[in-house]
Amino acid sequence: MGALEDFAVEVGRDDPVAVRGGATQWDVGGPVHPDVRIVAAPAGVVDHRPEEMLVRVRAGTTMAELAGVLDRAGQMVPLDPADPERATVGGILSVGRAGLRRLRHGPVRDHVLEIRYVSAGGELVKAGAPVVKNVSGFDLVRLLVGSLGTLGLLGEVVLRTYPRPRAGRWLTGPAPALPGQPLLGLYRPSAVLWDGGRLWVLLEGHPSDVDAQAHHLGPAWAETDGPPAVPVGGRLSMAPGRVATWARDHPAGSFLAELGVGVVHLSGPAAASAASEPAVAELNRRVKDRFDPTGRLNPGRMAA
Repeated sequence: MGALEDFAVEVGRDDPVAVRGGATQWDVGGPVHPDVRIVAAPAGVVDHRPEEMLVRVRAGTTMAELAGVLDRAGQMVPLDPADPERATVGGILSVGRAGLRRLRHGPVRDHVLEIRYVSAGGELVKAGAPVVKNVSGFDLVRLLVGSLGTLGLLGEVVLRTYPRPRAGRWLTGPAPALPGQPLLGLYRPSAVLWDGGRLWVLLEGHPSDVDAQAHHLGPAWAETDGPPAVPVGGRLSMAPGRVATWARDHPAGSFLAELGVGVVHLSGPAAASAASEPAVAELNRRVKDRFDPTGRLNPGRMAA
């Protein structure tokens, strides 16, 4: 049997089970039931096709290993965990939270073309396809990303790859009255961050383009080593246009907002999420019952 078949056998069909990778976001969605059996997803880069800008990789592969393979072809996948030596591809996709470059590259699910996962019944299932025009099962792929392993346990995925930027610079400067509107007049910045008092901008691309964009920001902006520390107390998601209004009731420095995206990282706990609303909770319950009627996959987790 192959690695995926072995993984399906290990998952089995009956007892409560969960996959654990590098555990860098293990607390997201609540604690797994203490009696759950922990398994590990298979690891390794299976196939990289630089000319097609695709990579097939097993879910237990660390982002550092994947980045090393893609880097040799001048490519990358914009999944940006804080600890790439530990964070696994499957863990990042299961949590479904994009890194700070979402403004330019989009949400995590946009980078996933195919998923092979183990169902609650212990069966190996394929969703999606490694060809963009063949979208059979693509909605199922999008459903599984961010489901915290409560609908299926990821074994292998096909990801889009992108050219690695030749240059990248973080700059910081003062925030105007309406920060980031319309994103400082920049052309496709990779990130624009705001803490209520200052802005941080990531510019990526050809060196001459990056230099021109930095010059456009003006002399009040200075190059910095990287973004500020991202608060880890909580996280909100809202329409991008609501961020400035929301921030009026929160002190500067108590949050870090991804402008143009609508994600706000908080230094304290977040308010109740949309998943706690009755209609959304009922929809989540119905989906969970369809995919995992006995509740054996990641019991205790609630998809964020």
